[in-house]
Amino acid sequence: HVQLVESGGGAVQAGGSLTLSCAASGHTYSSNCMGWFRQAPGKEREGVAAIYTGGSRTYYADSVKGRFTISRDNAKNTLYLQMDDLKPEDTAMYYCAAESDRTKLCAVVARSASFVSWGQGTQVTV
Repeated sequence: HVQLVESGGGAVQAGGSLTLSCAASGHTYSSNCMGWFRQAPGKEREGVAAIYTGGSRTYYADSVKGRFTISRDNAKNTLYLQMDDLKPEDTAMYYCAAESDRTKLCAVVARSASFVSWGQGTQVTV
């Protein structure tokens, strides 16, 4: 599996921005889909965004579409999540995640937040 370490979380006022980063190591070549999901206390895991590592197709949850942007730098094995116009309902622990099963559609994995690997998470408080 791939190892994932998130950074960049913090506290921000509503309307503000944050950029999350995720450093990947290990078997990074095996991940065909990478993304972010979040989980707030007492709530279910929610897939936020995902990107195919072999191309540029992306997926966004309706709740963040137009405000969040996922990107990656394959040379640096780093995944990013630019979060703009943050709202109190965005408050959650954010996890970087990866999927290695190439038979699974990235959008389906992201929507169900059913990635096979994820990091320790970084807290975002709005």
